[in-house]
Amino acid sequence: MRFLLDAEQRAFADSLNALLTAADTPSVVRDWSRGERKSGRALWSRIAEAGVFALAVPEECEGLGPRPVELTVAFIELGRHAVPGPLVETTTAAALLAELPDPGPAKRFLPSLATGETMATLTCTPPPAGHGKPTAPYALDADAATIRLTVSESAAAAELRLAPPPGRPLPSLDPGRRLFGVPSGGEVLAVGPQVGVAVGRAVLRARLATAAQALGVGLALLDRSVAYVRQRKQFGVPIGSFQAVKHQLADAELGLEFARPLVHGAALTMDPADVAAAKVTACEAAHATARTALQLHGAIGYTAEYDLSLWLTKARALRTAWGTPDECRTVVLSGGRRW
Repeated sequence: MRFLLDAEQRAFADSLNALLTAADTPSVVRDWSRGERKSGRALWSRIAEAGVFALAVPEECEGLGPRPVELTVAFIELGRHAVPGPLVETTTAAALLAELPDPGPAKRFLPSLATGETMATLTCTPPPAGHGKPTAPYALDADAATIRLTVSESAAAAELRLAPPPGRPLPSLDPGRRLFGVPSGGEVLAVGPQVGVAVGRAVLRARLATAAQALGVGLALLDRSVAYVRQRKQFGVPIGSFQAVKHQLADAELGLEFARPLVHGAALTMDPADVAAAKVTACEAAHATARTALQLHGAIGYTAEYDLSLWLTKARALRTAWGTPDECRTVVLSGGRRW
């Protein structure tokens, strides 16, 4: 089955690609990793002006959505350019707020999320034993986020809080993802079993966006590797002419192209098993492509000064974000019942 984008969706992807190409995102990522957010916030505003965050916000809260297919298209481009910041978490927080039975928090926060005035982070503390929902034991980019949401679950109910400012940052593999401990306390926004239901639906959005982002990362790594093997020479010829190198790149492309229809198909169905399959396939394909890229680039790929490293570390970080490969496979094997 083929999932083809229509002309409007392709134009949207092309416009985002042009916007991000002109933004010099490697410099933005390096600023972001040092806690210097001026360039990152400027890029965030331009992404918001393109309508990306509004795609996750319902129309009654000044958004354009929810439109998971278009949001998937956007996140592929955001991954392709390694854009830093709590991108997945902001759209997931928007989905969670929109799903709450009490419309108060949605009306309070969603309009500013849609316009990009604010960014959000969302943390789910460990759920009860046997519960299938993924956990995020850190608050991603909590120093930049103005809306810091935490969800804690018990056997009886779930609680959503607006958390206080974070403490010191924690070590992070991906410089475009600043990690913080989960702050305690804060304002209670909602409590009850319906919060848990809303979290479950929001996690679908998080996994889908992560899958799309990982697919974009993998595509960028493949493009950069192809360009590199065409110019790097051994024995007087480009290494891209070697059969072994061709096979490695072909395997990487095959994995990414196998993941692409799963990601777009999951955006259409929003079925838990489909989304989990897309997430594990796209993230594993991106991770495999990162390993191939590193092998073909050699030692230079390890260096932080070389731009390739920004995509390599992001592929590794996204692999376990919002559900490890084992968690996602469990969901697929259960037909979406254990999630």
